[in-house]
Formats: sequence, C-alpha cells, structure tokens
Amino acid sequence: MTRPRRFALVAGETSGDLLAGLLLNGMRQRWPDLEASGIGGARMIERGFDAWWPSEKLAVRGYVEVLRHYREIVGIREQLKQRLLGADRPDVFIGVDAPDFNLDLEAALKASGIRTVHFVCPSIWAWRPERIEKIRRSADHVLCIFPFEPELLTRHGIGATYVGHPLADVIPMAPDREAARSALGLADDDTVVALLPGSRASEVQYLVQVFFAAAAQMLWQRPMLRFVVPAVPALREKIEAAARTAGLGAQISVVPGQSHAVLAACDVTLIASGTATLEAALFKRPMVIAYNMNWLSWQIMRRKQLQPWVGLPNILCNDFVVPEFLQDAATPQALAQAVLAWLDAPERVAAVQQRFTALHQTLRQNTAQRATDAIEKVLEG
Repeated sequence: MTRPRRFALVAGETSGDLLAGLLLNGMRQRWPDLEASGIGGARMIERGFDAWWPSEKLAVRGYVEVLRHYREIVGIREQLKQRLLGADRPDVFIGVDAPDFNLDLEAALKASGIRTVHFVCPSIWAWRPERIEKIRRSADHVLCIFPFEPELLTRHGIGATYVGHPLADVIPMAPDREAARSALGLADDDTVVALLPGSRASEVQYLVQVFFAAAAQMLWQRPMLRFVVPAVPALREKIEAAARTAGLGAQISVVPGQSHAVLAACDVTLIASGTATLEAALFKRPMVIAYNMNWLSWQIMRRKQLQPWVGLPNILCNDFVVPEFLQDAATPQALAQAVLAWLDAPERVAAVQQRFTALHQTLRQNTAQRATDAIEKVLEG
C-alpha cells in the first residue's frame, strides 16, 4: 500500500484560512485520505487539517506592527521549518498568502528538495516589485487568483497558473437578500449599512472608532438606519465595547462572524481595505473603502505603491468604481457622507453592480479543481 499524500500548509489570518479551506475541499476530492498540517484556522480544521499553530499568530499587518511580534513569528517559522525538514516532511508545501512569512520558509524548503506552491500571487503589480526575485527562489509554482498575473510571472521564469478566485465559486451570482435579512433579524424594508472594520486586532484598533463615529453621524441625519457588524470571535467584545462608547444603542448589531450573511443583507458597506472588499464586490454591494494604520508603516507603504488604487475592486476594474479614504482622509464626516451618497444614487448603484457582475464572471473558474490540477502536476515533477 502507498502512504497517503502529505501536504503542509500555512495560512495567515481569516482570509487565508478561508482560501485554504476552499482549496482543501478540492484536494480532498482528488486525494480523500490526504494528510494536511501546519498553520491554519477554523475552516481548515473543519476539513481535517492538523493545526500546529493557529493562523491568528500571523494576523499582523504593517511594518511597525510586525516588529512588535517579530521574535515570536520568526520563532514559529523556525520551529515549523525544522518539523517539515524532519519527521513531518511533506510531499508539497503550500503557502497560502502571508508572503512575508511564507516566501522565506518556501525558499528553505525548496533548497532542501521539497516542492513548493504559493497560493495567491504577492501583489507585485501593486507594490514591492522587488519581490519577484524572492518568488523565483521560493516557489516551484504560483497559483494566481487574478487573470493578469500568470503572464507577469512567466515573463520572469516563474511557473504560474490562473485558477480564478475561490470566493467567486462559493458566493452566488444573485445573493438572497431576503434570506440573509431573515437570518439576521432584519426587516425587508430596513435600510442596512454593514460595517466591516477588519479581522485583525491592529485593523480594528485603528478603524473601529472612526467607523462608529461615522455611523453616529449617519444616524443623526437618518435615524432609521440599521447597522450590522460581523466580528471575528476574538474581537467581538472589543467591538461591542466600542459600539457602546459611540452611543449607537439598538440601531447596531454586532454578530459573531457571518460576514457573508451581513454583506448579502446590506444596502451598502463601510469596509476596511483587504479581501473583504472583494467579497463585497462579489455580493454586488456598493461600498466605501477605508484604511488607517501606524503612521510610520503608512509612510513606508505609500512610497512603494505602484497604482493609484488600494481597494481590490478598484484595482481589478482598473478604475475608481468605489471611493477610497486612506489614513488622514478617513474622517468620520467623509466616510458618513460617502456612504449616504450611495443611498441617494440608485442609478450609480445599478452601474457598479453591473461592473461587479462582470468581475464575478471573470473570477469564477472552479478554483478548487484548477488549483488541485496544478498541484498534482507539481507532485508529478
């Protein structure tokens, strides 16, 4: 008897856990008895993943923020490397996003003869183009979620496959708003604003008070608005405390997780830049994108930025289809007015929904199967 296929995966934070969980679905259909272990979260564990460390350990963004956790993160990577080079040697290592953690680890594993796959091309087209050499050293193959990425990588001698975005497969083309509202206790005629201040503690620290101050201003102008906040369990208490401080009362609901239900139910969302903005686009929801971080981290990142957009929907549409408010521009007044402007412009909403529908069709590629096909070719050498 041949032994089961053995895979090691590392997924950082909530979005990586989601992507890796969807990937594991496809892999288990191909290799039902596979063994998968490494760093992951709840969705991966539900699919039989053995999490040696939780993905939350890597959920840090920004130069200054990473420095505060640097010793712990490097220690985890070194321990993981030793396990994978020793008794727990995998057939293939799959790094899911988290390039600052995964690429160095992949380089060490690849140098030792372990095949490596990186799932989600680092955004070298948006910032930090110098990463291209590190990707070449680190990954035998890159699974790309956006259609323009493989050509860029193959130009530099890096094997790559466009697999589409797994969220485009699982999010319906026409979301059921009525069912989502019923599940969340919202009425059909409520005007609902979804507030998504991020899934990392560092994001919530910088954005939640600004978002709630914007919500208070919106309520002052339109007292019948309803606000819903999907919160990762570890941050729910902190978010609820901020809502009480903002005096939002019964007009706001903080719910555990359920970000997809919240996006399906809402009329518009105020949302932190990141993967969640793409989810909102796939739900065809108008949005206002905001971001704020440590001042020094912002200065460093701004100098490396290659495109005028930060939000994924704008990058993929190659246009400012939704407004972005970054750093000092993300004031409660500006955010409130931008959100209310969507509610007063049904023709503008219809136009952006058409753009997002076209985007959804482009990204829907049966990602789990395509990615598994590519991983199988890597296995075969």
